[in-house]
Amino acid sequence: MAKIEGFRIKNYRALKDVTLGKLWNLQKAEPLTPMTAVIGKNGVGKSTLFDAFGFLADCLKNGVEEACDARGRGGFQEIRSRGESGPVEFEIYYKEEGNARPFTYELTIDLDVTSRPYVQKERLRQRRIGQKHGWPFSFLVLNEGKGVVWKGEVIGRQIDEHKGDFDLFGFIESLQAGEYLEESKETEVVELEDKRKLGIATLGSLKQHPRVAAFRKFVEGWYLSYFTPDAARSLPLAGPQKHLNIHGDNLGNVVQFMEREHPKKFQSILDSIAEKIPGVDTIDTEKTKDGRILLRFNDKSFHDPFYAHEMSDGTLKVFAYLLLLEDPSPPPFICIEEPENGLYHKLLETLAMEFRNHATSRKGGSQVFVTTHHPYFVDSLEPNEVWILEKGSDGFSAIKRVSDDELVKNMVSEGLPLGGLWYSDYLDAR
Repeated sequence: MAKIEGFRIKNYRALKDVTLGKLWNLQKAEPLTPMTAVIGKNGVGKSTLFDAFGFLADCLKNGVEEACDARGRGGFQEIRSRGESGPVEFEIYYKEEGNARPFTYELTIDLDVTSRPYVQKERLRQRRIGQKHGWPFSFLVLNEGKGVVWKGEVIGRQIDEHKGDFDLFGFIESLQAGEYLEESKETEVVELEDKRKLGIATLGSLKQHPRVAAFRKFVEGWYLSYFTPDAARSLPLAGPQKHLNIHGDNLGNVVQFMEREHPKKFQSILDSIAEKIPGVDTIDTEKTKDGRILLRFNDKSFHDPFYAHEMSDGTLKVFAYLLLLEDPSPPPFICIEEPENGLYHKLLETLAMEFRNHATSRKGGSQVFVTTHHPYFVDSLEPNEVWILEKGSDGFSAIKRVSDDELVKNMVSEGLPLGGLWYSDYLDAR
């Protein structure tokens, strides 16, 4: 299972400079856990943190200019941190699997001479085989849309301290003294036609660049939940679909796919979900004459079942989340903002445990990242799984891992619930 071990965001709204977890140059930091939650008061930047992942996914799918305008972001000037003139920067440190060599992806977005956002710099790098220390190989480097991409056998070459001795279209200026560049007869000089599109979007579609393709596939597989119960109540056109979409309006199509492809397992999934939703005795399906699949929720207090369009927002939301976790080929990364909205508070512990069990499953579940402001959800988590976001005196967000506070960690080890400590202000800055 691919896993994000750390990331850094610079100049993205309230996130002027925020780092979570481990980076290639912060090797002593603890990596992110499979289940991660970010908590904090209203207005500290939790929604911005969630949106940062959505922004990256939109950049890959549609390009940086469209991403700046999408989802009500208001353009690059509204995205860039107030009072700052530098570029917006992202860095992601991740592994494709447990023992794999980690990747680092760096993206810098700024305004061009026409005041339109474009990709100023982009780099993807990984340590070479057997390399435990030093600079990782840069097997994709793009500056101003020009650079090199490596696709062949590893042949190490160390950049001299006098970088001017090795200059190719100016791209090498971004490399630092002592850094390694992978080069061989398979190294290719590239120039992108559109500097508003990510290089990984173009090069990652080519078979000869498997590592770039792997990272592109990883980001494309992210599931960022914009679930709306009203959308899930709609009756979509007949036709099975393999994965739940971000709005949940294809819930019936996913049910149809799972019932067709995994009939026995699907019924056991429905039975398992029914046990976790209060007031629901059993869940089954009914097929319409035109081939659509209707979900029926059966309450033992009533003879007639309820259909999805009659169910409460909370019931539909829990069903969608639990069905998402049962995906036969789950997304590598699930990001959900405030999953507690509309849910009965005693159901939150169950939901948190389901997320964690899925994230830590040996069968290869998803990494789960949530933002929340509900203590009952936090009660089910460990201090190393929780980060608290706070607003600094300069108006920008700062973040810390709860497990870095020895007092809180000791109190939790003595049996005090983490959410209760947060409610009692033990997690606030002291």
